[in-house]
Amino acid sequence: MCFVIICFLICWIVGAIAVASNPSPFFGALGLVMVAGVGCGVLVEYGSPFLALILFLIYLGGMLVVFAYSAALAAEPYPESWLNPAVVSYVSCYAAVVVWVSSKFWSEWSDAFSGPADEWGPFCVFRADSGGVAVMYSEGGWMLVVGAGVLLLTLFVVLELTRGLSRGTLRAV
Repeated sequence: MCFVIICFLICWIVGAIAVASNPSPFFGALGLVMVAGVGCGVLVEYGSPFLALILFLIYLGGMLVVFAYSAALAAEPYPESWLNPAVVSYVSCYAAVVVWVSSKFWSEWSDAFSGPADEWGPFCVFRADSGGVAVMYSEGGWMLVVGAGVLLLTLFVVLELTRGLSRGTLRAV
């Protein structure tokens, strides 16, 4: 199980680098979907399939719609590809930073992959994912409000970035 989680986390880092390094929104969408899918895969490996499914559906239903809308407004006739020298330099710089940071903290990360959340078996009263959903709504309600505010701020930032010569978002494309 640790090998699968390590593979998922490496794929998550590659997807995050793909999102951060590519200025074209068309190729960044692939990285975003990869990061969301792999992150939900990590949750499934830790024993929370219900929470992973809910998070993936919320992501696809909310953020990807906003991203598709902003990508449609920022349509470029010739978007920069993965083999563009600027994009390759960004990828190499981000990969170097990830390797440097992981080499600094590697000794602290040795016990990070401990096992699934419901590994106690007969001592558990309920599954970890359903209990986690209950805790998320009871004790983590303030975090849901903060998350909704961040999503609203992201919507306004994306719409402001794709506005174009002060004609608003309802311009003729």
